[in-house]
Amino acid sequence: MDIKALDKALQEIANRRMELSKIDYNNPKYDDLEEQLHDLEDTLQDEYGDYLEGILQEVHDKHCPDNDVLYPIAYLAKTYQVGNDNEYSVAENEGVFVELEGQPSKNTKLVLLPNPPRIILNGGKEKQKVLWSAQ
Repeated sequence: MDIKALDKALQEIANRRMELSKIDYNNPKYDDLEEQLHDLEDTLQDEYGDYLEGILQEVHDKHCPDNDVLYPIAYLAKTYQVGNDNEYSVAENEGVFVELEGQPSKNTKLVLLPNPPRIILNGGKEKQKVLWSAQ
């Protein structure tokens, strides 16, 4: 698996989502940006979907076996923050809800981030844990 190419694809999607979040639906650029985003998501699914689904299945099996694995694009955040070192982070409300094994009452989510490609368990700003990383 070409991890650098996967990371680049994830970064392009994250950046496009951030662009879209900054403009209004009435902006003339919105439809074009949204179409580009969908094309990027389709390409990610076509080129890396099987690989990412396998990783997501392993994460689910280990941490939240009662939840179904969704398409990888479902685990992408609606918006990301990018730090000075180009590290991507997400807010506590981002991700796909999952029930942790042995802790069904916790409000937790899984989310896929770039740079490096990784899956985090998002239990709030102070409670984010990397469950898988392509490093």
